[in-house]
Formats: sequence, C-alpha cells, structure tokens
Amino acid sequence: MKRHLAAAAALSSLAFLAAAPGAQAADNPYQRGPAPTVSSIEAARGSYAVSQTSVSSLSVTGFGGGTIYYPTSTSDGTFGAVVISPGFTAYESSIAWLGPRLASQGFVVFTIDTLTTLDQPDSRGRQLLAALDHLTQRSSVRGRVDATRLGVMGHSMGGGGTLEAAKSRPSLKAAIPLTGWNTDKTWPEISTPTLVVGADGDTVAPVATHSEPFYETLPASLDKAYLELNGATHFTPNSSNTTIAKYSISWLKRFIDNDTRYDQFLCPLPRPSLTIAEYRGTCPLGS
Repeated sequence: MKRHLAAAAALSSLAFLAAAPGAQAADNPYQRGPAPTVSSIEAARGSYAVSQTSVSSLSVTGFGGGTIYYPTSTSDGTFGAVVISPGFTAYESSIAWLGPRLASQGFVVFTIDTLTTLDQPDSRGRQLLAALDHLTQRSSVRGRVDATRLGVMGHSMGGGGTLEAAKSRPSLKAAIPLTGWNTDKTWPEISTPTLVVGADGDTVAPVATHSEPFYETLPASLDKAYLELNGATHFTPNSSNTTIAKYSISWLKRFIDNDTRYDQFLCPLPRPSLTIAEYRGTCPLGS
C-alpha cells in the first residue's frame, strides 16, 4: 500500500512539474514573457520595457532606413524579429505605432521607410528582406536577434510586399499583410504561416478583390487566417488598433516564438463582433 501511495505521489509531482511554467519554458526555448491573457495582448504595452534606435537611409542599402524597437532587457536572451513596411505614398510614421507595441511583447521590430513612396509591392518585398538582412547582420542590435525566427508585415502595397517577401524567402516564420494591395491575386507558392487582415469598408483594396483571394489561394495545408475588420477602412492600420494588435501579437508569438500559449486566441476561430466582421482560419494550428 505504501509503495502505491509513493508511486502516486511521484506521478503527481511529475504532473505538477510538467504543468509548471519553468517546464514549459524548458520545452520551448523561444518562449518569451509571462503567460498571456486577453488583457495582456490587448494592452497598449506588454511586459517588456522598450528602447529604440534610428537607422539612417544613408547607412543602409536596399531600403530607406527606419527605426528599430527592441526589448531593453537582455536577461531573456535573443528575440524573434519583424520588419514592417508602409504603403503607397506613405512613410514609416504611418505604421510606427506597431513598433513599440509589438516590441513590448518580446520582439525586435524594424519599421522602415521605402526607397521611394511610389515603390510597388515586388520592390517593397525585396526591401523588407533587405531590412531583415540589415537587422540580423549589420544593425547595432543584431546580437539581440535570433536570425532563424523572422517575420514580415506591411500595410497596403507594403502588405502586397509582405506576400512577395514570404514567397521569396520560405524560411520566414510569419507574414501579416494589413489591408494589402497587389495585382497578383494568387499565392499558392507561400509556405509561411500567414494572417491576412482586410477591412470591410476598404475601397482602395476591397477585400473581394484583394484580401479574400489572397487568403483563399494560400495552400490549404498552410497555417493561415483571414481577419476582416468591422467598421474599418483601408487606412485603419495607420493608427493604433487593438484588434490588429491583438491578433498580430498572437500570430507572431505562435509562429515566430512557437508559443502554443497563444493558440487560445486563434482557435477556436474568433466570432464576429463589434470589431470583427469575419474570421476564417485553420484549426488546430501547427498540425
């Protein structure tokens, strides 16, 4: 009887250790930050203090410079990274709000200017990749970045560029086009987990001719999702938006950090609400 009780106690201890945060962190060396909650991913700032550094266009090649936002602390080791492109006729300032918001959740984030404000999606895709290469190889914060865990985001033509970058570099871990625009409507070549964000009131890149076909033509086997913002326009991603932040953070955490603690916000699929017109996606993730 005593042997049975001792065995039961040992099994109980093992179960406790398996459920403990330290054990989870040991299983996933890329996990960063505390266990997420709805409040934590909707907050204007996450758990990391953030620093920033400017990158002059004169010091780089292949893109137009920008601003790098990064967690100030080095105690957690390196972080995954994301580069974000603005849209047609726009500057870095139009997507700058995403920099500190994402970085405070445990990423190095590079918001960039493009070579000209008129650059088309294929050019913006190349510039996103050039910025990633600068960030991981030559930037002053390259030692804080895990070069094997990278993602891309972009607005409008920058969103179209995000798809181009993911097509060109399959090693990317996550892609998020925000109200993306591209003359290419089909993306069966992409193997990077992709969250397509559209807006129900978009008259510049209407979802019926842009975001929806982008999503639908991604491979059926791919981890992918389609978030259509409710009561939104083409330019909604240009200012602070909790819904965009919430699902972008969850997507980046899940696929750049391989952090399954964020599955709860993506599966089961979010329901339509005051901020979500429609959400489609593959569940379970990573299967």
